[in-house]
Amino acid sequence: MTPTLLVLAAGLGSRFGGLKQTAAVGPGGATLLDYAVYDAARAGFGAAVFVVRPEMDPAFSDRILPRFVGRVAVRTVHQHFDVPPGHAMPPGRTKPWGTAHAVLAAADVVGAPFAVVNADDFYGREAYAAAADFLRVPDAGGVPTWALAGFHLRRTVSAAGPVNRAVCRVSPEGWLESVAEVHHIAADPAGGFRGELDGRPLRLTGDELVSMNLWAFTPAIFPSLTSGFAAFLDALQGRAAASATTAEYLIPALVQHLIGRGAARVRVIPTDSTWTGMTHPEDRVVVEARIREMVERGEYPERLWE
Repeated sequence: MTPTLLVLAAGLGSRFGGLKQTAAVGPGGATLLDYAVYDAARAGFGAAVFVVRPEMDPAFSDRILPRFVGRVAVRTVHQHFDVPPGHAMPPGRTKPWGTAHAVLAAADVVGAPFAVVNADDFYGREAYAAAADFLRVPDAGGVPTWALAGFHLRRTVSAAGPVNRAVCRVSPEGWLESVAEVHHIAADPAGGFRGELDGRPLRLTGDELVSMNLWAFTPAIFPSLTSGFAAFLDALQGRAAASATTAEYLIPALVQHLIGRGAARVRVIPTDSTWTGMTHPEDRVVVEARIREMVERGEYPERLWE
């Protein structure tokens, strides 16, 4: 079955200061979305689904989606800011519910194996090819088996400021054992990197594999996403008001829960693909320079869609 690309494009871009999803970073005004679809199509993905906020529809309909018509099947779905019946919206909540909730928004339209990516990240052709190869292998049944592209930490940090990364522990056989969100990662003057895990200082070498949110799933994940969101909302009721307005339902947390109780397995696929992304405004210059270098080396055409 031809895999689908699911692009999470509903983020607010608070630290970036604007809509990263439609920011031009390549020749001819190409966006990171353009490069994502271009690389995915080359790898064999046959459709692309974009998860957006309802108010983003005009920008996508007028500026983004027309580029892909005739190349891959495309559609958008909305990540609505609501809660299922039986749950109450936390007072003062304005923040979207997070990446796992964004994937859940596509449950009714994605019926094939699919890869999840962030709209504001550049993953590289090899990472998409590895995900497509994994997704084309028929599921053998039993415990759902999914995959995660693992990037070396040192290749994912930003010179513009600290970043958060989901650091993976991987078994000798290549299976994901745990994934933990490490906050405020930055270069350490003494060498390596430093960050915070559960509020405690953590030293990192830079060789650790991290998740940049390129996951390969089957539709078997959707029931777990549904029940997991309900459990997440139930847990919010016991939290302080400030936490309830900012907590997010994230893919790594759900996956950690599922593999911890043997309800899923996740193969970690190491990649040397060049990753780059836009977290801070200063990152845009870096992204533009790296794409220009790849264009000059012939890895991408000057005009993607001509």
